[in-house]
Order: sequence, then C-alpha cells, then structure tokens
Amino acid sequence: MRDHRKAEEIAAQRMQLLSPLLAEDVDAAKARKLRAQICAQTGLSERTLRRYLARYRENGFGGLKPKGKGERLNQEAVPANILEQAILLRREAPGRSVAQIIQILEWEGLAEPGRIKRSTLQEKLAEKGYSARHMRMYADTGVAARRFQKRHRNQLWHSDIKYGPYLPIGPDGAKKQVYLVSFFDDATRFVMHGEFYPTLDQIIVENCFRQAIQKYGAPEAVFFDNGKQYRTRWMTRACAKMGIRLLYAKPYAPEATGKVERFNRVVDAFLAEAALEKPQSLDKLNELFWVWLEECYQNKPHSALANNQSPAAAYRSDSKAIRFLDAETIASAFLHCEERKVDKAGCISFAGKKYEVGLNFIGCKVDVVYDPADTAELTIEYEGHVPFKVKPLVIGERTGERPRLPEYLQSQTAESSRLLSAAAKRNKQRREQQAPAVIYRAVRKGEVGGSV
Repeated sequence: MRDHRKAEEIAAQRMQLLSPLLAEDVDAAKARKLRAQICAQTGLSERTLRRYLARYRENGFGGLKPKGKGERLNQEAVPANILEQAILLRREAPGRSVAQIIQILEWEGLAEPGRIKRSTLQEKLAEKGYSARHMRMYADTGVAARRFQKRHRNQLWHSDIKYGPYLPIGPDGAKKQVYLVSFFDDATRFVMHGEFYPTLDQIIVENCFRQAIQKYGAPEAVFFDNGKQYRTRWMTRACAKMGIRLLYAKPYAPEATGKVERFNRVVDAFLAEAALEKPQSLDKLNELFWVWLEECYQNKPHSALANNQSPAAAYRSDSKAIRFLDAETIASAFLHCEERKVDKAGCISFAGKKYEVGLNFIGCKVDVVYDPADTAELTIEYEGHVPFKVKPLVIGERTGERPRLPEYLQSQTAESSRLLSAAAKRNKQRREQQAPAVIYRAVRKGEVGGSV
C-alpha cells in the first residue's frame, strides 16, 4: 500500500510537469519552447520528457507511474524470515552494508541469488528502525538523554563562554568582540559569577572561577565542555589542590551541556536590551549585565525549581553547608604551573629570562609554579624535593669560576674493569658447563667389551 501510494505521488508530480504541453492550443514551436523551460527548471533531459509524454498518451495517468513499484511489488517484497535474519546480521555488525547482508543471505542459502533487491531491503530495514543512520544514533548516544539535577547547592557547577557584542576597547578605539564567562550552580541555577572579558583565553576562565569560589565557596565538582580554555593543565592542578572533581562532557554530545545552552539563550535577552543602550566600554557593559542578572534572573521565579522559586531563594534556603577555602589554599591553587627542562648549566628558561635551579637537577624536567602577574620569583617543584624559590639569574661582567658538579654526579675512579672481570668469570663458568660428553682418553681397551 505504501509503495502504491508513493508511485501515485510520483505520477502526479510528472503530470504537473506535462500539463503545459497537453493544452490544445500548443503548436510545435511553443511546445519546443515549453520543453526547454521544463528541462531547465527540473534538470530532466528532453528525451526523458518525451518518454513521459509517450507513456501518458499510451496509458494515461497509469503510464506515468514508475516501473517496478506496482505489478512487481509482491515479487520484490522481503519475506518475514529473511527480514528477521537481515536485522540479526545488521545488529551483529552495525557497519555491515545492505549489499553485504544480501550476499551473506545468498551464500547461506536463505535467499535465491538476485531475489532480494538492495533498495527494497534497505527500505524494510529503515521501517523497522535498523537503517545505517539508526545504528549510528544508537551507537553514539544509546537512548535519549534524561534530565538530571543535583539535590544540594555547590554539588556541581557548570561553566561556559558566550560570544558577546563588539565594543570600542582597542588602543585606537577599534571595536573588538568581548566574551561572557559564567559559572552557575546545577541544583539551584544560581549564577555564582558572570563577567564579560576582552580576550578569549584560559585567563578569563581562571578569573571568573576564582571570584565565584571566593564569594560562594568551593563546589564538589565542576562540569565543562571540551573547549581549550577549560581542558588545561592548570585546571587539572587547581581542582586537585582545592579538592574539586573535574568532569568534562562527552565529545559530540550537546545534550550534556543543555543547562548551559539554556542559560545562554536567556542571556540573549540581555544582549538585545544592551544593544539599545549602546555601551561604550567594558565596565559599562558589565555594570548593565550585573543589574540585569540580579533583577531579571537571580531573583525571578524559575520553572525548573520547586515551587517556582528564584535561583537566589533556592540557593539561600539550601541546608547544605558551604565549604569555604582559606586564602592561602586559593592563592596556591590559582598559581600557574608549567614544565621546564634544566640545562647543563643548572638553569631554566622562562618568560625570556634565565633562572638558576641548581646543578643537582641537570637534565631533569621540573614544574615551575608562578603568578602570571609577578614572575620576579618562581617556585620549583620536583618529586622527592621540598619546593623552593628561584630568582632571575644575574649576569655580571666577568664569567666567574665554573661551578663544580656535585660529588655524586662526578665520574668515579676505578682500579680495574668490572666488565672484563665479569666477562672472564662468566667465560670460565661457560667452559665448565660445556665439557665434552665422552672423554676418549678415559676409555681403555677392552673396557667396553672389545677393541676400540
């Protein structure tokens, strides 16, 4: 029934194409012109168009139906038992093509060669939900994502970067795009901190994260997408220092960051209003954003919260205690960390300067912990050693005396070659183990019952 209906739809479309040519007042010249127009609009060849006309004049509307979909429908249908085996073959190996499935069915003797058409089996598999597209969807996400929401505040924070408007913040007054970074709580939808920044790098994420923690304590976990501003070595180190679990969304799974995307759509309303104000500085834009955030989001009823509470009310009324961190822990966690290799002079290169680490670390890779705003003093961390401070190397007018290597790094004087001594000992053992099986000098005449 479905194939018959589809054939009639195709015939109706072809009839619409031919209708201008079937008018009574169409002469040869006008018909030629009409055929050229139809071919140009549809991409059909004139030969195909003439064939449609001939079929219509011979068999009427039925002649315009595609062959193979009417009379031969029952002949090309896939039997239920063969379709069941085809589905099983597709489930066993989702990457199998329809042609491969048909080949296996024919080789196993389940279907006669040429009996099953590829297009027919492909259509039947799609009807049952086993097309190649369906199988890819099942493999990627399994089933539709279900919503989740944490029970208490500060159990999970989300964050994202949203592209903002262009503002005249360049050195010459040129307009540059600004970027909004926001952190918000999963359970209460409360925005911990949000701010527009002039650059797009990991520094803006660090700044926003730090302000959120200083105001509302540390979360148990944070959930980010896979943007390069979030997937950094610094983020891994900082979260470890503060006891925060670091989670990333699965690649190519936009449903995992649905709450962030929903908040970004709410921010679009602010951007539309801000465009009417025409702010001329980043400070003015942030001032407008914070007022809007407080009045139009934080203290506004939210449909996803119980009793339509506002995010601010939901966050304040939560009974879960907030875990605040001391200033020293936060300062230590938000320092940057990079790896450097110590050269043969016991120094490292950092930010265009040389820092003397020590000859004990020659050839080692050490962690350099620093404050981006002040590199006058660095902290060096190396496994098994207490962290220590280093300052830029002062280069004087004279070279000075070459420093001596530590004693344990200097060459050791040897009285003899241990390699050759060990080799001689091993050679002696080898000779003893490889003694001949028969010693002919020990065999006397007559001892074995005869002359030798």
